[in-house]
Amino acid sequence: MILSASYRCDIPAFFGPWFLARLAEGEVVVPNPYGGRPSRVSLRPGDVDGFVFWTRNARPFLPALERVAALGIPFVIHYTMTGLPAVLDGATPPPAQALAVMAQIRRRYGAKALVWRYDPIVFSSLTEAAHHRATFAALAQAVARDGLADEVVMSVLQPYRKAVRRLDRLTDLSWRDPAEEEKRALLTELAAIARDLRLRPSLCAQPALLGPGLAEAACVDGARLSAVAGRAIATKPRPHRACCGCVQSRDIGGYDSCAHGCVYCYAVGSQERARRAVASHAPFPSPPPDPFDDPKRPPGR
Repeated sequence: MILSASYRCDIPAFFGPWFLARLAEGEVVVPNPYGGRPSRVSLRPGDVDGFVFWTRNARPFLPALERVAALGIPFVIHYTMTGLPAVLDGATPPPAQALAVMAQIRRRYGAKALVWRYDPIVFSSLTEAAHHRATFAALAQAVARDGLADEVVMSVLQPYRKAVRRLDRLTDLSWRDPAEEEKRALLTELAAIARDLRLRPSLCAQPALLGPGLAEAACVDGARLSAVAGRAIATKPRPHRACCGCVQSRDIGGYDSCAHGCVYCYAVGSQERARRAVASHAPFPSPPPDPFDDPKRPPGR
C-alpha cells in the first residue's frame, strides 16, 4: 500500500516526531474523518510500498526522511511553494527557504523525489493574473536552474464554504472566483512557462480547466514512486477525488491539525482546533480510540 502523509495536514512541518514514533511502532491508528470506526494502518517496511509526503516546510522532517530511506521505503515529496502574500498564506515559509530545503532534498534523494506544487492559484486584488505570471516565472526559473524537480502541479482555488467564510472576512484584499475561461487562460500561460523550462505542467483534479500542454496530475503517482525505488511498484487506479489521476493510497493524517493558517485551506475548519492539535504533537485533535481493544476482555488474554 502507498501511504499519504498527508493531504489532510502538513505532517512534515508539524508532526515529524509523531511520525517517527509511529514508524518505530510499526503502525498507526487513524480516525475515520467521516465517522465510523478508526483504521489500524501498518507502517512496517514489508507492508508499505512507498510514502507520498505533502508539505510547505520539510526542514523539520529531514531526520524522518533519513529514517524512511534507511528502511528502504521510497518516497515522493509534494512541496508547495507559491509566494502568496502573508495575508493569504499565514505562516508558510518564504520561497527562498523552501528552495534551500528543496535543494538539500534534491542532493540527497534526487529530483524524482520532489514535485513542486503551485497551488492553489488565488485570484484577488493582491494576486491577479499578472502577479501569478511574474511569481510563477521566477519560482519556475529557480526550480529549473538547480534541477530541483521535473514537474509542477497547479490548481485554482476551490471555493469551499469554510474557505469562503474566511476570505470574505479579510479586510486587506478582496477575492473573486473568475469564469472558467479566465482561469484556463492563466493556466495555459503558466504551463507554457513551465514547458519552456523543461518542467512538466499538470493540473490537479480540475478537468474543466485543462488546456493546451497541460496534463492531468497524478499526485499519488505509481510510476514516479517506481522510478524513485528503482523497481516496479504494483498499483491500481483509485482516485481519492473525482476526476483525479491518483493511484490507490491510504492517508494517515487528520483534518483540523495544520497550523500554517492559510486562509483558503479546505482541511481546517477551526484554527483553534489546529493549534491544539499541534500543541498535542499529534495530527488528530484527540487520541483516537483503538477499536481492536475489547474493553470486556480480561487483562492478559
